[in-house]
Amino acid sequence: MAQIFKVTENQSKEYIKLDITDDDFNFLKAKQLAKETAFEKCDYPMILSWKNGKTGESNPDYECGNNEKPFWIRYAEGRGANLTIDINQGDYIFMVLKM
Repeated sequence: MAQIFKVTENQSKEYIKLDITDDDFNFLKAKQLAKETAFEKCDYPMILSWKNGKTGESNPDYECGNNEKPFWIRYAEGRGANLTIDINQGDYIFMVLKM
């Protein structure tokens, strides 16, 4: 597999935790917040995978082979995810590629 980008110093791995107290906070609002947060870190963020901890839904939703980590995590890590945004202690997690 060819790598189409070069990891520079500002693209080192980051883990951001956010706590939101809005009672109406849902997945769509979480995704928008994750996008806004990612754009604060780089010009071209790409959400590679996510998990909705409230429902257990994740994307991509596929299982095969090694089960040490969920596929959505392996998928993002394998594609260079270098920013993880964790909202409300695992309620919503987004793995992002900063480019």
